[in-house]
Amino acid sequence: MNLYDSLPDAAGTIFGAEAVGSFAYSLLTVDVPTASWIPALEIARDKLGCTYFDWLSAVDEPGTGFRICAHVVSLENHRVRRLLLRTTVPHSAPSLPSAVSIYAGAEWHERETFEMFGVVFTDHPNLVPLLLPENL
Repeated sequence: MNLYDSLPDAAGTIFGAEAVGSFAYSLLTVDVPTASWIPALEIARDKLGCTYFDWLSAVDEPGTGFRICAHVVSLENHRVRRLLLRTTVPHSAPSLPSAVSIYAGAEWHERETFEMFGVVFTDHPNLVPLLLPENL
């Protein structure tokens, strides 16, 4: 059995005790604390075979913070297995380590999320606005 197939039940075992897994609308989702963001992405890539980075963005959750979401995919054995990894950063300190060292494709998405939501991705190689004029 592939480790991916043990999810969402084994989320706490695979991603750490505080991780919570769910499966809804044909999408496997794992929520992790911010301290586990980078290790969770590494686990997804190295242990679950999610080598395809699809997208990263944020959702503004009023009263809670910004929920950062990364959608990654495993394409092993001609089978598509999707995983949505999420974490939440507070509105008062919207910062998270950059995922670029794990998924190079995250670079553009983190820049867009920084520009649209103000989430700072530490260690990002070029965290500058993409779309909006500088005076906004």
